[in-house]
Amino acid sequence: MQKQPENIINLLVERNKRGLVQHDPYYQVQINRMSKIELLEEMVRFQEERTAKGKLTLNMMVRGRILFRALEISSETDELRLLASSYRRHLDHEIEDFLKSAQTN
Repeated sequence: MQKQPENIINLLVERNKRGLVQHDPYYQVQINRMSKIELLEEMVRFQEERTAKGKLTLNMMVRGRILFRALEISSETDELRLLASSYRRHLDHEIEDFLKSAQTN
């Protein structure tokens, strides 16, 4: 393995150190401005993007967690609240696994 020059920063490592990897403030603002209908449309868009890509990227996991938390809070039915909560917990687990594997590599 080649040693990197000291002035090169590994962005993923730095974001992990600062706890920033698990948040996207710009997307959070977008989500906060959405109506309930727009949140549901965003959920459909998220699922379509996930299907198209075939796997979740870290950015998608973080954004999905933000989205499903907002849906969980704003839902008017127990079914939607349960669905959103389940997806959010799944994404929390996926993020944790991703970060563990990134630290070991």
